[in-house]
Amino acid sequence: MLAERIKARARALGFALCGITTPDPPEHLPEYQCWLSGGLHAGMEYMAGERARERRADPRALFPDCESILVLAANYFQGEHPLPEPAFLNGRVARYAWGRDYHDVLLQRLKELIAFVQTAAGRPVQHRLYTDTGPLLERVLAQRAGLGWIGKNTMLINADVGSWTLLAEAMLDLALPPDEPFRADRCGSCTRCLDACPTSAILPDPRRVDSRRCISYLTIEHRGALSAERRESLGDWVFGCDVCQQVCPWNERFAQPLRDPDFSPHAPLPHPRAGPLLALSQPEFSSAFRGSALKRAKRGGLLRNVAVALGNSGENAAVPHLERALRSDPDVVVRGHAAWALGRCSADTAQSALRAARESETERVVLQEIEAALAAWGGVRESASPTAAE
Repeated sequence: MLAERIKARARALGFALCGITTPDPPEHLPEYQCWLSGGLHAGMEYMAGERARERRADPRALFPDCESILVLAANYFQGEHPLPEPAFLNGRVARYAWGRDYHDVLLQRLKELIAFVQTAAGRPVQHRLYTDTGPLLERVLAQRAGLGWIGKNTMLINADVGSWTLLAEAMLDLALPPDEPFRADRCGSCTRCLDACPTSAILPDPRRVDSRRCISYLTIEHRGALSAERRESLGDWVFGCDVCQQVCPWNERFAQPLRDPDFSPHAPLPHPRAGPLLALSQPEFSSAFRGSALKRAKRGGLLRNVAVALGNSGENAAVPHLERALRSDPDVVVRGHAAWALGRCSADTAQSALRAARESETERVVLQEIEAALAAWGGVRESASPTAAE
């Protein structure tokens, strides 16, 4: 049977799961529209435009000749890689970004799968390929293709693999028998992901993520300065966040480490040193993360996040790195966040760095951050003193 042969080939190419569904409009479209109307997409305006809405409302708007959709999932779980000591000097990066950029990896695998499909079908097969790059409601399609259910953290969960998966789709002008949708909800009464989310970004009823609070959105998609109330909640995450998946019982019990070179960590990942990161020039950033998903955050965004992570550590060993960034980084956002971070370090050198920068800084927004940091520093210094501790 052609469908089974295609699924077998997909597994041979490195996909953990493969299912087939129809190009019918997604059943969860009203929920998606409510998510948008509530502003939960934050600054991702490319999702909210009329054309984007029309395409997500009907896959055939993307590809009128589509007869079936292959929905595939690749397992990127590489096992545990504990943070080296001292942990605060290392940035925490979401697992999916440890290896090669998944867009490149999955697209190449999709192309090889399409070559097999055309040979097996005995004719050219018109197609459209997507790896989180097109206006498709991927998780809805995956559930409809029988790959799993959408959990309370809004991630696709498969009982045999867990949720450490990346989705891809191949729209075909080839009729294939659709798989049975996955109907069960196996999250039950568990609320671990909701309870563990550092920013309370997961809304339980209905299941939604408020991107305005989500660490993944804030560290990757959000451009410019982070609001003061959001910085502390980032903890030591510098790109993405895995908390809701780390605590999921389905991952604890069933996630199997995969030794896939495409998803294996490539230096300086999985836990890049914060100091060297904060010193990267634009050419050095481009070179270090060529072929990596981290380029999505751009240099300014990543270094902004690193400064925040160092500030959240409160460790005085971070002061020299932050001082250098405040003194000489060309990006005003990076300088401003370095100033904020210095205000959270109790060492006298942090205050000295802030005062020196106040004399030389010319950008108003950075000067405002410096003044706020100096005001905050006094409280941090007092709370860190032995007298205050007594």
